[in-house]
Amino acid sequence: MKLGVFDSGIGGEAVANALQVTYPSAEILIVNDKAHVPYGDKPAADVIRLADTAIQPLLTAQCDVIVLACNTATALAIEALRYRYPQQKFIGIEPMIKTAASLTQTGIVAVCATPATLQSKRYHELTARFGEGLDIIEPNCRTWAHMIEHNQLNHQLIAETIQACCDRGADVIVLGCTHYHWIKEDIIALTKGRARVIEPSEAIGRRIQALLATP
Repeated sequence: MKLGVFDSGIGGEAVANALQVTYPSAEILIVNDKAHVPYGDKPAADVIRLADTAIQPLLTAQCDVIVLACNTATALAIEALRYRYPQQKFIGIEPMIKTAASLTQTGIVAVCATPATLQSKRYHELTARFGEGLDIIEPNCRTWAHMIEHNQLNHQLIAETIQACCDRGADVIVLGCTHYHWIKEDIIALTKGRARVIEPSEAIGRRIQALLATP
């Protein structure tokens, strides 16, 4: 099995590592677009164009599945890519609103994501479908992907953001950008046990298995 993983930056590496554990015999190809990272503050048309260009090596390699390991690219570009390449199987990554809704006890969840993801049609569809009755906090994380990509973490800013979410009663924190997976353990520590931190790495493996089982 050959799997392709695309992300705007280093977030895809974390996803690829998780997939390699799930599928140890799989050949996993990774491409990124570090020249244009981050995607989170770009218009939809630019994200579609950049993602289309970046995945060409994965299409040429005839990957069984291409994972868009980028929430922004999933939200803004995956439907266009599916239309352009109908024979290619794509899997995207979306904020885990449904899972958060099933886990929360306080009814308050925080979604840490890029501005583009939070403003996307798909995100609003997810919150409308699964977020009814929830108080969804959307903290300002617009600089996080850049900080993580360039190893310039502002620990105080991140700590203040997570503290504010917990102080408002959020007991589930959704990591809605794969860049943030690299600081997941830091965020867990910052919650001091007050919130569960979730991201979709493990779920992607199950979705690949289900997709490949579909003719």
